[in-house]
Amino acid sequence: MNDTIGRFGFPQTLVGDFQHWVVLLRPAQPTLGSLVLAAKSEAVAFGDLPAEAHAELAVVTKAVEGALQKAVGYAKINYLMLMMVDPHVHFHVIPRYEGAREQAGVRVPDTGWPGQPDLGSAVKLSAEQRDALVAWLKGYFDAG
Repeated sequence: MNDTIGRFGFPQTLVGDFQHWVVLLRPAQPTLGSLVLAAKSEAVAFGDLPAEAHAELAVVTKAVEGALQKAVGYAKINYLMLMMVDPHVHFHVIPRYEGAREQAGVRVPDTGWPGQPDLGSAVKLSAEQRDALVAWLKGYFDAG
């Protein structure tokens, strides 16, 4: 695993594991169910990923979208590839909805709806909240 994956809390934040990708709970939640989809590769440019990682991305995004639709019932989904601080290839996956969603005592409004996600208002999770949300989301990935 690369350093970027570690900086997003792996292995404690792991909700989905694929051959070339990991799906992690985002430690700060701009919307409930926000994830990090990170390549296991050391690549720092999207185009430098191996062809197999690009091919698997179709499978992974289908799993992510299916899990989040069941978990939070999003209206839209945003994939943000920022890579300004953490250099390895990764996306921030932000499910979007009007209003708020709640799980495990964590209530997260989508304060940017219907515009851009408001990353600055993200709810920072305690270790207990993180663990509860990881277990909750992992169930949607394990169920397929």
